[in-house]
Amino acid sequence: MTSLEFESSNGHTSTPHKKIEKTEREKRIEEWLPITSNRNGKWWYSAFHNVTAMVGAGVLGLPYAVSELGWGPGVTVLILSWIITLYTLWQMVEMHEMVPGKRFDRYHELGQYAFGEKLGLYIVVPQQLVVEIGVNIVYMVTGGTSLQKFHDTVCSNCKKIKLTFFIMIFASVHFVLSHLPDFNSITGVSLAAAVMSLSYSTIAWAASLHKGVQENVQYGYKAKSTSGTVFNFFNALGTVAFAYAGHNVVLEIQATIPSTPEKPSKIPMWRGVVVAYIIVAICYFPVALIGYWMFGNEVDSDILISLQKPSWLIAMANLFVVIHVIGSYQIYAMPVFDMIETVMVKKLNFEPSRMLRFVVRNVYVAFTMFIAVTFPFFDGLLGFFGGFAFAPTTYFLPCIMWLAIHKPRRFSLSWFTNWICIVLGLCLMILSPIGGLRTIIIKAKTYKFYS
Repeated sequence: MTSLEFESSNGHTSTPHKKIEKTEREKRIEEWLPITSNRNGKWWYSAFHNVTAMVGAGVLGLPYAVSELGWGPGVTVLILSWIITLYTLWQMVEMHEMVPGKRFDRYHELGQYAFGEKLGLYIVVPQQLVVEIGVNIVYMVTGGTSLQKFHDTVCSNCKKIKLTFFIMIFASVHFVLSHLPDFNSITGVSLAAAVMSLSYSTIAWAASLHKGVQENVQYGYKAKSTSGTVFNFFNALGTVAFAYAGHNVVLEIQATIPSTPEKPSKIPMWRGVVVAYIIVAICYFPVALIGYWMFGNEVDSDILISLQKPSWLIAMANLFVVIHVIGSYQIYAMPVFDMIETVMVKKLNFEPSRMLRFVVRNVYVAFTMFIAVTFPFFDGLLGFFGGFAFAPTTYFLPCIMWLAIHKPRRFSLSWFTNWICIVLGLCLMILSPIGGLRTIIIKAKTYKFYS
């Protein structure tokens, strides 16, 4: 006898109606929430959503990261990161539907299955929020900075405008775009962003190659002291970790793809991921290695600054960066919107409505804009906080979940592979915040608020 039959046999005839009413409400909520409302995604949606999520403007900082790591460690870290993150991404795609009849549409749902209802939430949600909100704030700064560079390059004689205003201009776009309801509705924005990331990456390495190896180029470490070299090395590890942050939205992207027992969503999703990772390699490796080869340790933290000329090309590249981070912001904001809206309608019992969505999303965009305007040296903060959250969610949390759920045989290839990823990810998590903290301290000494 089921609990429903038991309750009705005791005379509580209203209980089944309540149960039906509740499931109808839950169904309505699922159809309203941005992650689960639309399941018509195609494999190519997955490809460019993943490219947009992964290839951030951070690619332009990779030559500088390689200069702080050195040739050998730099190439090794780049290749290892590419292989490890592709492996952990495959694990997440596989785990999306490992329970027959159920889909883990959100990262924290998979965490809850692996670690338990409460512990899963406590482990995954804070880290995921640090990554997603952190990336959104960084993209506010990046978008504003690239707009400023575009303005200053096109109109070098014009009156200088504060970075604060450019960040506000960039944010104004998101006060409009944030009201697109779900992942599939931002597909056009995401496609444009993916094309732009490929475009400005190509401009960066092709223009560097055209400029040629600079006179008196040096490939040694730039820092004068051993401690400076070590701290810069740690910070560069954080920069590389930041370049591979797409795992935080991968289950949410997969949730938009239709799935049947005959054709599970992991098949089209994996096809999209492979295409995305090929594009990531085409973007990352030439920019990082050619940029460092041409400029050596004199390369700037943004390769476009080192290039300077031709000005029209640099202006165009900066405009491409702006368009790209518009799409990236939306990809990372969507799961945050989903979390906030879930809490509002499920826990606080608000009615799912356009007004609720309008208020929630505008407040979120305003919050990220305010933090970006207040702390435009957020790249250092991201190296600090990102080390705690990027490394786990990308490099080793999927491995721990895999070990907890699939339980591979001890000392088997799968067991060893996962443990190697966990150890490397832990090292990254511990070391990169140290470099980020030093960057914050150095920049904070000369910083003036709202300058």
